[in-house]
Amino acid sequence: MVLTTHLKLMRTVAVLGGGIGGLAASYYLCKSPQVTKVIVLESSSRFGGWLWSTRRSDGAVFEHGPRGIRPAGAVGYNTLNMVDDLGLGGEILPVTHGNVASNNRYLYVNKRLHRMPSGISGLLRTAPPFSRPLLLSVAMEILVKKGKEEDESIHSFVSRRLGKELADIAVDSLCRGVYAGDCRKLSVRSCFPLLYNAEQHRGSLTLGMLLGSGPTPVIPPGPLAQRSVKESWSQWSLKRGVESLPESITDYLQQSGRVQLHREAAVKQISPSASGWKIHLEDGVISADHVISALPAPALSTALPSSCQPLIQQLQDIDAVTVAVVNLEYEGSILPVTGFGHLLPSSEDRGLLGVVYDSVPFPQHNRPDGQTTRLTVMMGGAWFQEAFGAPEAVTEECLLTRATEAVHRHLGVTTAPSWSWVALQRDCIPQYYKGHFRRVESMRSFIKKNSLSLSLIGSSYDGVSVNEVIFSGRTAVEELSITV
Repeated sequence: MVLTTHLKLMRTVAVLGGGIGGLAASYYLCKSPQVTKVIVLESSSRFGGWLWSTRRSDGAVFEHGPRGIRPAGAVGYNTLNMVDDLGLGGEILPVTHGNVASNNRYLYVNKRLHRMPSGISGLLRTAPPFSRPLLLSVAMEILVKKGKEEDESIHSFVSRRLGKELADIAVDSLCRGVYAGDCRKLSVRSCFPLLYNAEQHRGSLTLGMLLGSGPTPVIPPGPLAQRSVKESWSQWSLKRGVESLPESITDYLQQSGRVQLHREAAVKQISPSASGWKIHLEDGVISADHVISALPAPALSTALPSSCQPLIQQLQDIDAVTVAVVNLEYEGSILPVTGFGHLLPSSEDRGLLGVVYDSVPFPQHNRPDGQTTRLTVMMGGAWFQEAFGAPEAVTEECLLTRATEAVHRHLGVTTAPSWSWVALQRDCIPQYYKGHFRRVESMRSFIKKNSLSLSLIGSSYDGVSVNEVIFSGRTAVEELSITV
């Protein structure tokens, strides 16, 4: 475990970073009897990190980061249990599996939109851009031998098991949509552990999905999570946007009487002390018995003392990509198709990742008076530099032009947007390259071996989704409690 032996006397925990990971860890710390004080240090002027919503005065809501959260599985239940506890249940906007946004997802390939096959009938017939029925690939997959490597790229794994066409088109697009990353570099073991474990434990993805593939955490579903199962949700948001979640956690922490929240408090350096750590800020020093770091890995690497050199090096090796998020609002109903949105494989347009049709899953976020269509265009990611040049040199005008051109080209929209917002999200999605799991293992073993009272949480290590980041905060706090 990651704690020093004196932690039975633990009183103060410092949480570095006030994004959703740091806030979630603080929320769980508030429920731990061993902790009397929590100090949250956030370098920017707001809490919530990438969960960032714009609420316009006319009632429209736009997301500049994650827009829908999945309810399924242990980590999904865990988030919904927290939402319940925070009293946000009445604010939930669910999207069911029967909704058109859940059933219709598109790929833009060969300059055309293609609906992704779904349901048994969709799997049975050949549907462009694929040259054969997807069920054929799935049926043949059972016969493929198990891989011998301890990790491989997602592209290599899917090519081997399901064929190169699916890897080149569907999986390439999916990795751009989820990670804004290159499936030829990303690790299957770290990015899609379910697929990796299915092959390891069952010898086949199909059998792994049918029979289960290894242990998963058990989180009993509370009333809201039970409702999500009963009503068959595929995702959910909140009436005032997903930023309501970090805002509610912040309110909860302020009311707890045990948490000090500091904005514009960038951590310059942390150094070991007799009782744990001294944390050096621009205008003073804070002492803590334990540090939970929710900072991006490279940011933590610059704050650690030189005695942590092996850890510093490994933290610096975790790369992250920059994504341009362009929100657009159009007057009227302008979509030629309805669905969640469309993605592009890198062979189609390297700089353009996809377009989300926000008005379809969450029409409640539209302006209440008059028909409008909200879209989000996502660009760059692993291809940002190649497509747009250095992030610090690119202009908002350039990104807006590229986004509106894409909407015109892909969806046939000839009118100009009536409103737009360009957000350049620098280094927002960590990239789990091949061997990522070994790097994380090695970092945590260095911490344990050197009895450092330090926990690593957040999207740099154990998953980039909102649910996974929240769960990493919970896990770190539970590990503290077990050791005490």
